[in-house]
Amino acid sequence: MTAIGLHCSHEQIPPSRLLAHLREAEAAGFRAAMSSDHFSPWSEHQGESGFAWSFLGAALEATELPFGVVNAPGGRYHPAIVAQAAATLCELFPGRLWVALGTGEASNEHITGERWPGKAKRNARLRECVDVMRALFAGEVVDHEGLVRVDRARLWTLPAEPPKLIGAAVSAETARWCGGWADGLVTINQPRETLERVVEAFREGGGEGRPVHLQVHLSWAADDTEALQIAHDQWRTNVFPPPLCWDLETVEQFDLAAQHVRPEDVRKAVLVSSDPARHAGWLAEFAGLGFEEIHLHHVGQDLSPFIHAFGEHVLPKLAA
Repeated sequence: MTAIGLHCSHEQIPPSRLLAHLREAEAAGFRAAMSSDHFSPWSEHQGESGFAWSFLGAALEATELPFGVVNAPGGRYHPAIVAQAAATLCELFPGRLWVALGTGEASNEHITGERWPGKAKRNARLRECVDVMRALFAGEVVDHEGLVRVDRARLWTLPAEPPKLIGAAVSAETARWCGGWADGLVTINQPRETLERVVEAFREGGGEGRPVHLQVHLSWAADDTEALQIAHDQWRTNVFPPPLCWDLETVEQFDLAAQHVRPEDVRKAVLVSSDPARHAGWLAEFAGLGFEEIHLHHVGQDLSPFIHAFGEHVLPKLAA
């Protein structure tokens, strides 16, 4: 059965409140969780950006949920530090953490002052980071000279089982590339035909038999007008396709780019409806594509009404 999880968006909600919502979600029947990992939000309207790795320790202690986190090693994060952080969490909470690795976005990575590389170079750098992290998880002393540099690194605290390193991909091309190295795949909601191509490409690239996860952006409220208003207010800066979404650097740039985005335009990226049955239908269709976990991201900043409505009306339908 597909596990339905809660996505924790640090860019919109302070970590103390996210933690309270996470407890609510577990009590309401959510069975997994996933965390973003950003240095800045995409908009002044969102207005937050807590440090994911601090939150993860508290979240894993406060719940029994398995947890995923999205991370981009090689820029502001050195892969040895990501490996150490993940290994420590896995020693504390065995079998509950997976790490989704991607190539990053300039909005987070520009803070180091380093030049923002092109996509091909970011892919090559990520692939080096994966090899470095796996060698560290294996207890090796790692030296590496390439797009990342490592000097005699060793993890002294190792878990019995390292975290799965999941590939983060939106396009079929990237998903196929991830199939060659990743323990699984995570992608975002797109039209069914696109999702089918993404999953198929991952499996064709070498990912056959490995888990696939989905993050779903949605907006629910008591009526359709409010649900659309929430989506437009909070997520209109997140409707741009690559490479624009990768290459913008500041919230001011994102807000400027989004000034002409209409409410209806947001429906391309967010499932908007006040009808829980409609959301249940959308999610059942996604589950039918073979996703092991589907993580729900209500794009509003107050998660409590969404959590309770979905716990009462959506999760039971999906379980049935």
